[in-house]
Amino acid sequence: MSTVVRLLAPRRPAAVRTGQRLRVVVVTESFLPQVNGVTNSVRRVLEHLQAEGHEAVVVAPSGPAEYAGAPVHLVRSLAMPTYRDFPVGVARRGHLRQLLADLAPDVVHLASPAWLGHQAGEAARSLGIPVVAVYQTDLVGFAERYPFPGAAAAMRTLTRWVHGPADRTLVPSTASLQQLQGLGIERLHRWGRGVDTTLFAPHRRTEQLRRELGLEGGRGPLLVGYVGRLAAEKELDLLAGVQAMPGVRLVVVGGGPEEARLRRLLPGASFLGVRHGEDLARIVASLDVFVHTGSTETFCQSAQEALASGVPVVAPRAGGPVDLVRHAGNGFLFAPGDAHALAGHVAALCGDPLLRRRLAAAARPSVRHRSWAAVNAELVAHYRAVTGVVAQVPHSA
Repeated sequence: MSTVVRLLAPRRPAAVRTGQRLRVVVVTESFLPQVNGVTNSVRRVLEHLQAEGHEAVVVAPSGPAEYAGAPVHLVRSLAMPTYRDFPVGVARRGHLRQLLADLAPDVVHLASPAWLGHQAGEAARSLGIPVVAVYQTDLVGFAERYPFPGAAAAMRTLTRWVHGPADRTLVPSTASLQQLQGLGIERLHRWGRGVDTTLFAPHRRTEQLRRELGLEGGRGPLLVGYVGRLAAEKELDLLAGVQAMPGVRLVVVGGGPEEARLRRLLPGASFLGVRHGEDLARIVASLDVFVHTGSTETFCQSAQEALASGVPVVAPRAGGPVDLVRHAGNGFLFAPGDAHALAGHVAALCGDPLLRRRLAAAARPSVRHRSWAAVNAELVAHYRAVTGVVAQVPHSA
């Protein structure tokens, strides 16, 4: 029996466990030290489970010994050809089945599942353990951006294998819902992403970013920024027109395999590297306009964080941004891949201070209700729905 298993108390039947607490195994394709949307969501889930008194174990290709009280069980991994520093879990189904049999969870949570998630889902089903799969990465759209023959078809098949048998698949946006419905997948439910409105907030706007960019003295150019991975599927070539605009400084935050090429393509942009925490929040709040270019985002957390920071967003009319950005309300949506339309919306915001202020004022209220506490309470309700473990809710007086 593994160290992880020994760290947990013996399992009691769900019906008699104190307070109807749940035991959850979270299988994630990505975890610390990788920092991305999947990792961040998993961290928030684990923090919520700990705060609410539930038990959790993480199964991942990388990570610390534990996080938020949840032991982390590491599995074998391989590096992706296009992301050498991004490990992909390749655990055998038999190993996962034994692990789950020892842990005996109430539910298995598959976070952005790919091959590791598929194997874990099959192992869970062989043991009669309910599975909640969280769709967070558009594997098909990702594959279409890289020159591997047959990759997109393979990812469609893998997506069906993972989500088709799941007791419940949680999707972050209406676009993702429609995409999976098109693949014939059933038992779909909307589950969004939370945003830390304390960290990402308008009051973090500061002149420090302008000083960092060497823009002290005078009003200077407006700051238009992107935050995210620097990878082919993000379609960052579309920013060339924005970079060329007079009176605009393009700010790029993040890292990835396309960084060297993008630095050559966008010589006038300021590349700030990967930023986190309050440093990132300060940068986002100090932008005048936030731009996102990728059309395969299942949610687009960076756009939500910009809105929480009081910054209008310009993003493709595709994927997650469609649910976040109200055209001419808190930002603008452009046709996917249309660099001219993207530049036009940025120019309109930069050239009209009243319009920019009006959309900025509407940005934060549009996402203020999306707290992580509320979102993760919904997640636990989904766990309960598939397990049949009903919480004891006290009657009001």
